[in-house]
Amino acid sequence: MNIKAPRGTVDILPQDMERWHFIENIVRGTFGCYGYQEIRTPIFEATELFIRGIGEATDIVNKEMYTFQDKKGRSITLRPENTAAVVRAYMEHGLSQQSNLVKMFYMGPMFRYERPQAGRQRQFYQFGTEALGSMHPGVDAETIAMILSIFEQIGLTGLNVEVNSVGCEECRTNYRGVLFEYFQTHIAQMCSDCQMRLEKNPMRILDCKVESCQSYIDKCPTVIDSVCEPCRNHMDEVIKYLNLLGISPVMNPRLVRGLDYYTRTAFEIKDESLGAQNAVAAGGRYDNLVRDMGGNITPAIGFAAGMERIVMAMKNKGLGPIGKQNTVYIAITSELVLDMAAALAQRLRAGNIPVELSWDKKSLKSQFRHAANMNARYVVVVGDEEIKQGKVILKDMIKEEQQLVDVERLFALLTV
Repeated sequence: MNIKAPRGTVDILPQDMERWHFIENIVRGTFGCYGYQEIRTPIFEATELFIRGIGEATDIVNKEMYTFQDKKGRSITLRPENTAAVVRAYMEHGLSQQSNLVKMFYMGPMFRYERPQAGRQRQFYQFGTEALGSMHPGVDAETIAMILSIFEQIGLTGLNVEVNSVGCEECRTNYRGVLFEYFQTHIAQMCSDCQMRLEKNPMRILDCKVESCQSYIDKCPTVIDSVCEPCRNHMDEVIKYLNLLGISPVMNPRLVRGLDYYTRTAFEIKDESLGAQNAVAAGGRYDNLVRDMGGNITPAIGFAAGMERIVMAMKNKGLGPIGKQNTVYIAITSELVLDMAAALAQRLRAGNIPVELSWDKKSLKSQFRHAANMNARYVVVVGDEEIKQGKVILKDMIKEEQQLVDVERLFALLTV
């Protein structure tokens, strides 16, 4: 059989999962400290949800969605992002009635049909948050601070925070007019996608990656020049709160994000070690999305971060899990002590100590090699003579020290 994983998907192997679990544990703990609760939405939704939520003129909707018909002919799409789905759940279950500010987080796979490359797959994993119910700029700054806290705990420091204002609905309407007037004089020299975007939504021209279009995009007017005074004031307040939190953002007037629902604050957090695809987290406000999906006007802000890029950044910088559990490897000197070793392993596991047991008898040398390969902190040697005295040999693999200890003291020594 020569069946392989589909193009654009990867197997996350056991040796990689330690980093994934390390990140996920930090993420869950940090979100909890900031008052976010987990939500899990379906992997597939009605296609209309993403068309209405993300925007019909976006590349995601036009080119990248995995859409199919189910057995009853309904159009179904694997989720390309999760904000629209969380907002759908927020509205469907009346979550606004529970609190003025609803704060939720998610983790899980997303799907986009695009060219696979380093840090970008067709099935990829994201975690993120959505905070619905507040228009205060302090919530924007707190969201960015929360993300940076996660990265600092992972060990990723020196990241760049870029922010911009994409304005309110009125600002964006004005900006689209400015862009239409500018690009109209160049559009004949630009790609067919840009020509289509000019009529549907000129802002999406800024997403174009075609090299021949870049010189025109680089010289186009910036959105910050079209925003109204209240939107400028909001951006100023976000920057003020970021400074109060010890964060120095960089204003990027070209930052608009690739989704139509963004309003006012947009941001990206970048790791330059990743090359061209260097955004490890991104998000912004979407104050009109709930209204556009049939609900009440509800200010909101959220972000998403890509697990694959974070893992890649960790590997680039030689970072591994920090403060992982102290795994214990139990080695045996003969088959005669295997039963006692198995009982000892079970007692330790009952105390939440991770244990690996050598079931297949090999030489002590090979058992120690196995323990080293799995990064075990301790090796407990159950020997024929020692166990008769109720003792085992405990070796600390980091300190390279060993001692003869009573079996009854073992649990206390391993939990120090």
